Amino acid sequence: MLLGLVGKPSCGKSTFFKALTLAEVAIASYPFTTIKPNRGAGHVRIQCADTDFGVQCNPREGYCLGHNRFVPVEVLDVAGLVPGAHKGKGLGNQFLDDLRQADALIHVVDASGSANEKGEIGKPGSYDPANDIRFLEEEIDLWYFGLLKKSWEKFAKVAFLEHKKLAEAVAKQFSGLGASEPVVERVLEELRLDAENPLKWSDDDLKAFATKLRRLTKPMLIAANKCDLPAAAENIRRLQQQFPDYRIMPCSAEAELALKEAAKAELIKYIPGGKEFTIVNEPQLLPQQKNALDFIRTNVLDAYGSTGVQQAINAAVFDLLGYIAIFPGGVNKLADQFGRIMPDCFLMPPKTTAIDFAFKLHTDFGKNFIRAIDVRKKLPVGKDHVLQSRDVVEIVSGK
Repeated sequence: MLLGLVGKPSCGKSTFFKALTLAEVAIASYPFTTIKPNRGAGHVRIQCADTDFGVQCNPREGYCLGHNRFVPVEVLDVAGLVPGAHKGKGLGNQFLDDLRQADALIHVVDASGSANEKGEIGKPGSYDPANDIRFLEEEIDLWYFGLLKKSWEKFAKVAFLEHKKLAEAVAKQFSGLGASEPVVERVLEELRLDAENPLKWSDDDLKAFATKLRRLTKPMLIAANKCDLPAAAENIRRLQQQFPDYRIMPCSAEAELALKEAAKAELIKYIPGGKEFTIVNEPQLLPQQKNALDFIRTNVLDAYGSTGVQQAINAAVFDLLGYIAIFPGGVNKLADQFGRIMPDCFLMPPKTTAIDFAFKLHTDFGKNFIRAIDVRKKLPVGKDHVLQSRDVVEIVSGK
C-alpha cells in the first residue's frame, strides 16, 4: 500500500511528510522545494490487541506506545502541483507519473490561505484554499482523461470488433491506474455508458468516465494544514460546507513535527494522534521551546483535539481504502520463535478471508490450509470466514 501526499508548492506538504515519517527532507517556504519524490514510512495507529491478552507486544516492524500499535505504511511526497500540470507546467509530468503508484491521496491544503496558486507566500486569508481543491481535482481528472484519450479510439475499436467485455478490457489496458474489473463495471453502471460499443462514446462520456474512475482508484481526503494560523478556522468550516463529498481534516504538520521531535529528545511524553502531551524535563526547555509547546497546546490540541496528522493517515488507510489490521497468533502461544510477543500486524484489504490471510503469511500456508482459529474466542473458522479488524488469527495447515 502506498499513500501519496499531493498539493501545490508551499502548502506544508514536505513538513506533513516529515511529521509522518521523521525523515530528513528539504523544507522551505518557496515553490518546488521538493523536486524528486520523498519516500518514507508513516504509521497508522490502532489499539493493540495485546490489551485483550494482558501482555505487552514486541513489534518486529513499527512500534507500540501505551498499547497503541503503530503499523508502518509507505508514504510518497511528490513534487508540488500547479494549474496546468497535466500539460506539463511546473513539475506536472513528474508529479503525475509519481502519482500512478499511489493507492490513495492525501491532499495537503494551506487552510490559512497564505499561499497563492503558485505557492508564493502572502498574508493569511489573502487566498481562497477552495481554489486548490478545485484545481487539483481538475488536474488529476484531466490527466486521467489524457491517458485514456491517447489510446481510446484504437482500444475501443479492437474491443468492439473482437467482442471483448469492456470492463475486463479496460481493467487490463489501464491496470497501472488501479482500474480493476469490478471498479470499471461500477463506473459503467453508474454512468449508464454503452458497454457494448465504446466507439459511440463522446469526449464528454470519456471525461465523465475518467473522472469517476479517478475517484474510485485514487480516493482522496483533504488535510487542511496550518489550522493554527489566522483565518484557518473559518476557511475550514467553509471548505467542509463547500465540499461535502470530501473529508476535510484540520491539521498542523508543524505542531505534530515539533511534538514528535520534543518526544524524541525526551522533553515530553506524547503519543502521535493524542490530544495532550506531558512535559517531563521542564528545566531543559528553553523559553522559546516552552512558548512553542504552550502555543501548540492552546491553538492546536485544545482547539482541534489533535494535530490531525495521525488522524489523516488513519482515515486514508481505514476509511478511504477500508483496510483492516490482523494479528497472527496462537491459541497456546502468542510469541514467535525468538520470544517476541505478537510481533506482527498486517494491514489487509476489506473482505479479507482466512484463506487470504494464510496466503499473506506464506504461500504454503494457503496451499495447505486446513482451518483458521479465532484466538480470542478459541473457535475454528473456515477458509471463507471474513476477518474483522484487530482479529488475532492462527492458521493451521498441512505439510
